[in-house]
Amino acid sequence: MLALAGRLKSEFAFDLFLDVTAVDWPGAPLRFEVVHHFYSTVHKVRVRVKQRVREAEPVVDSLVSLYGSAGYMERECHDMYGIRFRGNDDLRPILLYEGFQGHPLRKDYPKQLEQPLVPYRPPQRALEREL
Repeated sequence: MLALAGRLKSEFAFDLFLDVTAVDWPGAPLRFEVVHHFYSTVHKVRVRVKQRVREAEPVVDSLVSLYGSAGYMERECHDMYGIRFRGNDDLRPILLYEGFQGHPLRKDYPKQLEQPLVPYRPPQRALEREL
């Protein structure tokens, strides 16, 4: 994926990385379809690239080295589907909280699952004002 994205950027002027998401196909041998969207501001066209990965090893290459904004989008995809991005060292939760169990956009995620309670932490600025 990294080589393909590099060619799209350097040879075909796809200079804007729009999004990465996934589709869950439970029961399929390659359960997850990771979908990348690119845009060329020169040619005014979009490209969608899909890559299938196995449930046992949901790993794809990170595009952070090519598009800095990919880091945030990869974190969201990791939160929601559990896809890991090889080369992205910062896959902290971005939409979910630390301690959230599971990946809510997987089709086998139990909707009735109660998440563990986490203690409220005031924003950092509020702590600084108190000092």
